[in-house]
Amino acid sequence: MAHRCAAACGGAALGERIALVSYAPLRRWARDPGAHDEVGPVFVHAAPCAGPASSDWPEEVRGTRRVLRAHDRDGRALGGCLLDGRTDLSERTAGDLLLDPAVALAHVRAVEHGCFLFEVRR
Repeated sequence: MAHRCAAACGGAALGERIALVSYAPLRRWARDPGAHDEVGPVFVHAAPCAGPASSDWPEEVRGTRRVLRAHDRDGRALGGCLLDGRTDLSERTAGDLLLDPAVALAHVRAVEHGCFLFEVRR
């Protein structure tokens, strides 16, 4: 059995067992993910983990180039933006996206290949 995303728990320690699994971030809640219905690789801990120490923006992600993609309640993409900098810009930008009542959540993704990292909810 796989457990929480390794990135969400601060990464994996040297020698720690992890598993590579397929994950569909929209399928678990979206009524109609449409063109953004995808399955991609996610590394998870092989054993249970307590999860992130806080609900703050993960320090491991701060300062790296990321894409925020906003989605509505049905899973449709509503837009997005590029994040580039070692500031609290990521948190502020995600918060600004969530001010729009049409936005249910935002996915944080890698720029290079669009890989799903985590989601930000209200």
